Amino acid sequence: MQASNSIDAISDAQLAILQKMITLISEQFLHTLDVIKWAAPIPYFGDPCKATIATVGLNPSDREFVSSEGIELEESARRFHTLASLQLDSWNDLTLAQLQSIHTSCTEYFFRNPYDAWFKPLDLLLSGTNDSFYSSLFHACHLDLIPYATGMKWAFLKTWQRESLLVISASFLGQVLKYSPIKILVLNGKTVVDNFERASGVSFKKEPMEAWCLPRKNGKHISGFSYEGKISQIADIEIGRDVHILGYNHNIQSSYGVTSSVRTSIQEWISKKAKEIVN
Repeated sequence: MQASNSIDAISDAQLAILQKMITLISEQFLHTLDVIKWAAPIPYFGDPCKATIATVGLNPSDREFVSSEGIELEESARRFHTLASLQLDSWNDLTLAQLQSIHTSCTEYFFRNPYDAWFKPLDLLLSGTNDSFYSSLFHACHLDLIPYATGMKWAFLKTWQRESLLVISASFLGQVLKYSPIKILVLNGKTVVDNFERASGVSFKKEPMEAWCLPRKNGKHISGFSYEGKISQIADIEIGRDVHILGYNHNIQSSYGVTSSVRTSIQEWISKKAKEIVN
């Protein structure tokens, strides 16, 4: 009975976090940050309560909600809920059952219609740990620093918009980690590393990685770097334990010239570090 109560408490906490995220969408300030106001926030891709390792990105892509032509995904193509899918005029009309449905769409994401073009390369980096987004037994999940999809890509948002989104969202990430068994976070790219440092107030150890160098024809090669650290708090949220951070400076999906050998080297480094942390 105690274990069941514990699970219920965690589930209630997750729903409360999600409800707070949704409530903010209705506030005018969030609209100035280019947040897609008809799209539900995404606190996690996969189930953080079943994961000990999670990858981390910036914020959800609009492609989680729309096609390449910008048309809202529907029926079997749909990935996450929107006002239209829930037949709502306003998020203020959301029922508990609909809130639970949004939560389920997040926790079961990888067993429905995941955006594989983005997640498969990231999942490959975890393969040496035996954890996978697509495994129910050894489950990994993905977290974003900001749970809201925006109309423009992160790089095109104004600096004050990015900073505001980071401040608003930092405590949400802390709460998700608090109510999970996650021990390791893998940060995907330098922009994620830099913004995670801002959100957590912690500086990570940076090491050059020769095997991760990306060659360029003009001779100006892109150096590779690893990042390590640990956190026990984000914003004002005490996580209650140390969470270890592993990061690399290349964005696996979009950095030009990331070769298979570089990917393999990063995968082997993550595997080695993860084993050291667990043992």
